[in-house]
Amino acid sequence: MRKIVIGSGGISGLKLVDAADPEPGPGEVLVLMHASSLNYRDLVTVRQAGATTPGLVPNSCGAGEVVAVGDGVRRIAVGDRVAPMFFQKWVDGRITPEARGSTLGGPIDGCLRDLMVLNEEGVTRLPDDMTFEEAATLPCAGLTAWRALVEEGNLKAGETVLVQGTGGVSIFALQFARLFGAEVIVTSSSDAKLERARALGATHVINYRQMPDWASAVRQLTGGRGVDHVVEVGGADTLQQSIASIALGGNIHVIGVLGGYVKDVDITQIFRSNGRIQGVTVGSRAMFERMLRAMHFNGIHPVIDARFPLENTADAFELMARGGHFGKIVIEH
Repeated sequence: MRKIVIGSGGISGLKLVDAADPEPGPGEVLVLMHASSLNYRDLVTVRQAGATTPGLVPNSCGAGEVVAVGDGVRRIAVGDRVAPMFFQKWVDGRITPEARGSTLGGPIDGCLRDLMVLNEEGVTRLPDDMTFEEAATLPCAGLTAWRALVEEGNLKAGETVLVQGTGGVSIFALQFARLFGAEVIVTSSSDAKLERARALGATHVINYRQMPDWASAVRQLTGGRGVDHVVEVGGADTLQQSIASIALGGNIHVIGVLGGYVKDVDITQIFRSNGRIQGVTVGSRAMFERMLRAMHFNGIHPVIDARFPLENTADAFELMARGGHFGKIVIEH
């Protein structure tokens, strides 16, 4: 089989190599991968992991077809179309320390390979109306947005959601918020991307380059009330404005760190707003299955901006590094 491995030098150090075909053991399934997708986590891993974990297979998300099963497998059959779960050991309930360490794309080899051996509990069947490329975008970005707004945020019709940027998690958040009848405000530095967000159902858009104090713009757009939910992907550089943007009792779902990790925060704004700040790291298999049903029954399909063959994986990572995408970037095997 072929696989992409991390070497030294970041993106330029990615290598396509040949390896022996694996075989499933008891309780395991062998998946022929058809597609994988990029997340910001994968970019960080490629940039940083070369010196510490050379040879790691990157990418946390993918989809494929089961071509063999080991002894004792009951949940999954040969021919099933499946997606591997990001947390291989988080099936349901609250996350555990064991589950938190069972992530694909580091420390466990990820999805940029032709064949994957996985525990049968670590994969989920896909609906027939979803392509492998679409499904490959869901285990991290789609599920993170779903868990933030629906599982943790208890999103309701008529609420207002602020979405930062137009990357994978943000566009899924826009789609799910519209599904539940919420108004959506989208921020971006690109007017072209903001127009695409309008086409997907965004109620209002803000170019944060033209309006750096975008929290004030959010207040104006909401009649001074603020928003019920912020999908916070910026991290340290945007958190203070997110706090200033929420309504009384509003929710900030902390997902990303695009703008950094550490910064001073005005604590008084948090308790004055009675706001809730929730860290969100993807989700469980049970959450993923609920999300799939909602997407299937409502005809929601992921937004794929660019596709690359496995041989051009480095080009896909360069596109993500430039921030030139809208929605998801997919690798076709």
